[in-house]
Order: sequence, then C-alpha cells, then structure tokens
Amino acid sequence: MDLGLRDKVVVITGSSSGIGAATAEKFGMEGAKVAVTYASGREAAERTAEKIRSHGAEAIAVHYDLTDDRSMDQAVHQIAETWGGIQVLVNNAVLWGDRSVIGLAFEDTDASGWRQTIRANLEGYYYTIQKVLPLMRTSGWGRIINISSELAEDGMAGGGAYTAAKAGLHGLTATLSKELGPAGILTNVVMPGWTMTEKALAIFPAEMIEKERENVPTRKHSAPEDIANLVVFLGSEANGNINGELIRVTGGK
Repeated sequence: MDLGLRDKVVVITGSSSGIGAATAEKFGMEGAKVAVTYASGREAAERTAEKIRSHGAEAIAVHYDLTDDRSMDQAVHQIAETWGGIQVLVNNAVLWGDRSVIGLAFEDTDASGWRQTIRANLEGYYYTIQKVLPLMRTSGWGRIINISSELAEDGMAGGGAYTAAKAGLHGLTATLSKELGPAGILTNVVMPGWTMTEKALAIFPAEMIEKERENVPTRKHSAPEDIANLVVFLGSEANGNINGELIRVTGGK
C-alpha cells in the first residue's frame, strides 16, 4: 500500500530513541522528510537520522525542549526553513518529572513538580501544535498524532500529574478534530501500554515485565514498532477519515 508520504515533512518530538525513533525510521522508509528532535540525546538523534538517510530519505536532527518556548520556536522555524513546511506532527516527547511528583501520595505531591509536569506534557504539546498549524493550513493538509498512555484512562497510583497531563491531551484532541477537520487536518491520540523500549528494559526488573505480560490477552508486550506502525498509518494519506479517536495499543489489556 502506498501511504502517500513521499516528500511529506514529518516532525516527531522526542525521537532519538524508543517509540519516537522507531516511528521516525518508519516514516523515512515511506520516503518522508523526517525531523528527529531531541532534548539532550543529540548523538542518539543523529544516529536515528542517519538510519533514515540510509533508506534514501532526508532527515535532520533538531534540538527541542518541551519546557522551553524559545527552543520549540527555533525547532519549528529550522524545520520549516529546511523543507518549506510541515505536514505531519507526532507529539511523542515526554517529561515524567522528578521524584516530587512520582510515587508520592497525592496529598504529598509538590506543587512546583506538578506544574512542571503539566507544563511539559500538556502545555508543551499545545505550544508545538499552535506553531505548526499555520504551516499545515498553508499546505491544505495535515495530520497530528498525540502520544498519550493507557495510564490516562487506567490511572497510576503516584502518577497524578502525568496522567492528568495525558488525559488533557484527549480533550484537546477532541476539540482540534472539530476545529481542524474542515481544513483537511486530522488529529488523533495513540495510547501505548507497556512497550519494550530500551529504557523500559533497563529500568524494570525482568520478573516485573514477565508478571505484567501475563496480564495481557495477547501474552506479549508491544514493541516500539507496533506503536510506530499505527502512528505512520494515522499520519498518512491512507488515513482518509480517522479523526478525533483515542486508540489503545495494549494487546487488549
């Protein structure tokens, strides 16, 4: 199937590793021009860009910090200057926050940590979309995919700030689907479950991963490529009318 992505300009935030890197490479395999963004992992981002170029597609690595408006401004400007526009935006970058908002009882959550997490994971997405939208409107075509998490619906003890930010994306996506649909811009949410990224394999003990796997109906955790395949489809011309949807990739959990 021709997904109609050749020469489309695609921005994937937080794409130096994990789901973002897998998604960037798959867009490149479809002939898209891919901006690989990073906050601190410049070398990893350059490696991802080089993989894309090895498929015969164009790619650049661009610095992008969810917590810094100026950084986001510069990233969008650099990409637009390089390729003349942006047609696809995948909001994948994430900031979990520090220990002040992770693992604590809700009443003990530090206010500054809460605000930082909301600022990055919700306001950062808002700001990026707002900067990219004029370029999509000029193209008369666009696709926005916001990466959320199953935790936004299922909850996670000690993760109130993160889950609240991700749930906020669901309402934002629903609204944007109404506002932008008439302009040919489709907006959707993808909600991964447990995904076996390099980071997950390094952080979580093998016994925990195995225990969680047993609770998945398919008896397997998603690979980054499983998420990437869906995101690439939603970001392509093959997606003619999927708009405003929340799609889980959890193996049926």
